[in-house]
Amino acid sequence: MTWQNELDELRKREAFAEELGGPERVKRQKDGGRYTIRERIALMADSDSFHETGKIGGLAEYDSDNNLKKLTPSNFVFGKARVNGRPVIIGGDDFTVRGGSADATIKDKHNMCEEMALALRLPLIRLVEGSGGGGSVKTIETTGRANVPGVAGWELVVENMGTIPRVALGLGSVAGLGAAHLAASHYSVMIKEKSALFVAGPPVVARTGQDLTKNELGGYQIQLKAGAVDHAVDTEEEAFECTRKFLSYLPNSVYELPPRGEQNDDPKRRVDHLLDSVPRDIRKVYKMRPIIESVVDQDSFFEIGRQFGKSVITGFARLDGWPVAIMASDPYSYGGCWTAATCKKVMKFVDMAETFHLPVVYLVDCPGFQIGLQSEQSGTIKEGVRAMSAMWQTTTPWCSIILRNAFGVAGAAHKNGGRYCTRYAWPSGRWGSLPLEGGIEAAYRADIDAADDPGKKLAEIEERLNKLRSPFRSAETFWIEEIIDPRDTRALLCDFAETSAPLREAGPRMFKMRP
Repeated sequence: MTWQNELDELRKREAFAEELGGPERVKRQKDGGRYTIRERIALMADSDSFHETGKIGGLAEYDSDNNLKKLTPSNFVFGKARVNGRPVIIGGDDFTVRGGSADATIKDKHNMCEEMALALRLPLIRLVEGSGGGGSVKTIETTGRANVPGVAGWELVVENMGTIPRVALGLGSVAGLGAAHLAASHYSVMIKEKSALFVAGPPVVARTGQDLTKNELGGYQIQLKAGAVDHAVDTEEEAFECTRKFLSYLPNSVYELPPRGEQNDDPKRRVDHLLDSVPRDIRKVYKMRPIIESVVDQDSFFEIGRQFGKSVITGFARLDGWPVAIMASDPYSYGGCWTAATCKKVMKFVDMAETFHLPVVYLVDCPGFQIGLQSEQSGTIKEGVRAMSAMWQTTTPWCSIILRNAFGVAGAAHKNGGRYCTRYAWPSGRWGSLPLEGGIEAAYRADIDAADDPGKKLAEIEERLNKLRSPFRSAETFWIEEIIDPRDTRALLCDFAETSAPLREAGPRMFKMRP
């Protein structure tokens, strides 16, 4: 006597699960230029490393003798795998079975996927398509009643945001609970022209009088600018590669420290062109990204959220192999002024660095908060103080380098002012309560109006104040600790990363990060 009959039954059920929603629906998925969930997992994970949990869970049909006729699998597939050799949890929606909706899912699988990642302290990769197990009006008919809304297991998502790296990829049309899972992540990616993200799709929105296509309503261009997702790429393969790179900078969980990468770039490398990177003419802008690329390890900068809050550039990089979080002003967007969107971006990014023990490097050129009616209507000052509070809550090592402007309250938010932070300035540094430009006329209005030649008087005052605001005057009184040769920036940052490495402490922080 053996258990071969039972093993044959198991293989039969597994074969049904491998069929997903059936040949016709799989063909429709492929004809739309999208992979099936099993193909996606195979492409995301290292070869033959995926071990599925709950494969044969689903809706079974039996004949009159209680023999299995057919098994329609649950439309959520998850399990443990390896990505670039490190263990992860991967879970994804199967759009071929009822479009990923609640009618065909087993909610316990969604919840166990989150619970497994939390319990094993492993990164979670969510491959989202459809409603992600969310609602459908057909549920009323299948259950015979209308449910009172609730999101079972969302407490696990909240806990995971403060414990493990959570990556979400929107690989098709994503709505409802699926949209919530895509947004509740440390890093999110859409596929251009094939992905769309919305609270409710075009058919529902049409009832409000808005007749829009999927792209018009929730295409990647809209969601990148809104900050709902971080990145968009042309293919699913690119999305999987972005995921691998993002995770490479982070620990498996907050109970570990980010691993050091390869040391293949001279930490003392001098960058000569930095000497003239910042124009003498303050009216001229300059490109910040080449500066970032020059001072970090070669090809290590990984930008996050480029199209949102554009006056601050954020991303991960390495300094002599050590992973760090990079923030840098972008003079090409509002001159580097912080908008309400910028403040939201800074807050999330700083919280992520704090959560996963990444030292922060901030290359500063901030003339202040955005001013004007648009700024007031968007609540810039409210979002600004929230971003500042996030910075003041950080305990991770922090290094600021003032390249040019640091003015006003937003300029003050270049470090945590309540603790020691490493700080340098380039000779091009300018700072104060507000820029002289525009402020002189207000402060010296009476003197200028009383002068025989107001223009000449204004020029005299500008020359006098420009001499007084020299960065060397500030250094004399130790208001700025050190003015450096820009060409030495990389060496100093690598020293900062090396010095900071033993100061990093594993473990949860005082607050749980929210999406």
